[in-house]
Amino acid sequence: MTGPAKLVLLGKVVGVHGIRGEVKLESYTEPRTQIFRYQPWQLRSATGETTITGSRGREQGKGIVATLPGIADRDAAAALIGSEIRVERSALPAVAPGEYYWVDLEGLAVETVQGVPLGTVSHLVATGANDVLVVKDARRERLIPFLVGSFVTQVDLGGGRLVVDWDPEF
Repeated sequence: MTGPAKLVLLGKVVGVHGIRGEVKLESYTEPRTQIFRYQPWQLRSATGETTITGSRGREQGKGIVATLPGIADRDAAAALIGSEIRVERSALPAVAPGEYYWVDLEGLAVETVQGVPLGTVSHLVATGANDVLVVKDARRERLIPFLVGSFVTQVDLGGGRLVVDWDPEF
């Protein structure tokens, strides 16, 4: 028996557009319109969850406008504001060797090359230079550059661990 599917956050409903039920989206995909390639969407809000299949949309100005099946007026669209857009991890394409989705790194145990446990990957942060792992344990939080071959010496997704060349006192 397998557990529930892993859901990946791809965006958020941030507003309404017009009177016919269109919504404005904030997309976390690159390019931002790529969000429409991954279906079905799980819309998750404070009031519950709903599944949407067949969403489509377009870029408009600095944002994205989407048409969602079953949402036909402004009031129905307004009820979705704040909803997170998630898809099953299996809906995303495979990545090349040495590349990783952030969601696959989150939760990995982190240890130094000497075997000293540092905690687990809480999340990642995008910076101008490179992505940064946020590694937490019960006592502290560490920010470790995600540079494979430099600071990150091994990524073992199957084993659930990440090995880093990092001073445990830093």
